[in-house]
Amino acid sequence: MENEQLSRSAQPGASLALPSAHGRFTRGWVGLAAGAAIALGLALVAVSPISDLSWQGWLAIAVTLAAFLLNALTSLAAEVIFLAALVVLMLSGVLDTATALAGFSNSGMITVAVLYIVVAGLQQTGGLDMVSRTVLGMPQGQTQALIRLIVPVVSLSAFLNNTPIVAMFIPAVSDWCRKLRLSPSKLMIPLSYAAIMGGMCTLIGTSTNLVVNGLILAETDLPGLRMFDLVPVGVPCAIAGSLMLILSQRWLLPTRKPALAETDDPREYTVEMVVEEGSPLSGKTVEKAGLRHLPGLFLTEIQRGEQLLTVVTPQEVLRDRDQLVFVGMVDSIVDLNQIRGLKPATDQVFKLDSPREERSLLEAVVSNTCPLVGVTIRQGQFRSRYGAVVLAVGRNGERLPGKIGDIRLRPGDTLLLEANPSFLEERRASRDFYLISPVPNSDPLRHDRAAIAFGILVLMVALATFGWMDMLHAAARAAALMVVTGCCSFQQGFRTIDWSVILVVAAALGLGKALEVTGAAEAFSLAVLGLVGSNPWVSLAAIYAITSLLTEVITNNAAAAVVFPIALSLSQSLGVNFLPFAVAIMIGASASFSTPIGYQTNLMVYGPGGYRFMDFMRVGIPFNLLFWGLTVLITPRVFPF
Repeated sequence: MENEQLSRSAQPGASLALPSAHGRFTRGWVGLAAGAAIALGLALVAVSPISDLSWQGWLAIAVTLAAFLLNALTSLAAEVIFLAALVVLMLSGVLDTATALAGFSNSGMITVAVLYIVVAGLQQTGGLDMVSRTVLGMPQGQTQALIRLIVPVVSLSAFLNNTPIVAMFIPAVSDWCRKLRLSPSKLMIPLSYAAIMGGMCTLIGTSTNLVVNGLILAETDLPGLRMFDLVPVGVPCAIAGSLMLILSQRWLLPTRKPALAETDDPREYTVEMVVEEGSPLSGKTVEKAGLRHLPGLFLTEIQRGEQLLTVVTPQEVLRDRDQLVFVGMVDSIVDLNQIRGLKPATDQVFKLDSPREERSLLEAVVSNTCPLVGVTIRQGQFRSRYGAVVLAVGRNGERLPGKIGDIRLRPGDTLLLEANPSFLEERRASRDFYLISPVPNSDPLRHDRAAIAFGILVLMVALATFGWMDMLHAAARAAALMVVTGCCSFQQGFRTIDWSVILVVAAALGLGKALEVTGAAEAFSLAVLGLVGSNPWVSLAAIYAITSLLTEVITNNAAAAVVFPIALSLSQSLGVNFLPFAVAIMIGASASFSTPIGYQTNLMVYGPGGYRFMDFMRVGIPFNLLFWGLTVLITPRVFPF
């Protein structure tokens, strides 16, 4: 589904402003670059043989450029800008209603929405935590983290559809960043770029390669490309791009969302957990079990039978039935509650009426009129009275000693509760609590279904990769299986869909369609080629440049389809081999780094990374230039003219 586009605007307040001087400088050069590109494009079209482009074509160009500039230079939400641009094209008559709205029924957009449900199934079974622990690990520092991320993603994307790979890694990387205390914006763009680079390395790495290869077989007498024919071009590009990410991370990768710090949340809870019988954590050290790397969480003591360990070292080996007392922030306690092999020490959790997978965590602040003030949680029979179990207690940052059940409640104490679904509505107006609020993403995980969820993911990827089913049908079946097998509920899956992403997908597809149907895309291509002369090297560079520019604003398969016949005609007029041009189209159509709407994986990481539109231009323009140069230098040596 690589040819489809999607986006997600940064959530309000989620990103940090750059220092003002640096921000003004970045905006300034982005504006100048965009202005220069606009002037060059208009000049090329104006002097071309088809300068009589219709007013619809000129309007499509103007609206598209305006949308890009507004995204680059303003803080308006991406979905607002793109929807407004689509409305202008529809009301002006450039696009008829059916064509303008076709993006809202586009298979790529629907596939993205369905993939959210598939990822929800992986999340709710703890599968993503397994990915984080086994594949990503706990590297020391940002450079090691980049290497641990890039290598597996590039390798997987060379053979598997990169959309589900990125969809699977996004929440795992988000969680990983929090544990490593890194800003997600330092790793989300590398995640997307790694998937793009991997797709260039083999014939099946991206659908664009297959589309161009099909055109070669249909339109020429050439035999087409084999599975690994792209390796001599794609692998050097991938290696160079990976090195560029690693070496230039400090200057190119922005800091948008802050890494979680221990001071971010002044509330500090005390929570008691127990190592289950036969737990996978038994026999592991505290460090190997991953209990040292939850940010803002401190393991204060271990109760082992009659023995109390008050100084817990990272090398302490855990045993069955160990009772672990932690102090820390609510987000980390949620993570703790979802680790396989740990369970709340209180047996009250298992006496609630509803199944545990249907419950959630809530925070409640004890009021001065609560009848349990001055009484311990156990004496007050909290579960029987409220239908909820106290997992942790916070009191003005104090570290509360002893077991949870022995804590005497005071007004203002904050309780972390595991409760039935009805608790929030039933107790919202209760005078026993000042405030009750749900804890996001706190649904208990269904670890027993993790293998099923991974099996469904593998099945989906196999169906799409080997051509047995298109991506939409494979994803739809996977989403249905996630719900039917109990990996996640329909409500959980539906809640994960980011509707701002869906809106930008549909609108961006409409803009790309306007450039196609009005002839603006073809006009620009012919204008550039009119200036290249008869040198095959210069012509190859021009073909790559045209493909790369078009793929930033229309789908990459559409860009390849527009440029292919032009490149074929050019090679025939020059009397040279067409294969170098075909390979340049394959790489150029996939190497879309400069805008979040140019490639679907860029758009998938846009929101989770907290990025702004111009962040992709700052990182992506050097990448586009690097790949342009490498492809033009290497391709003719592998596939001679």
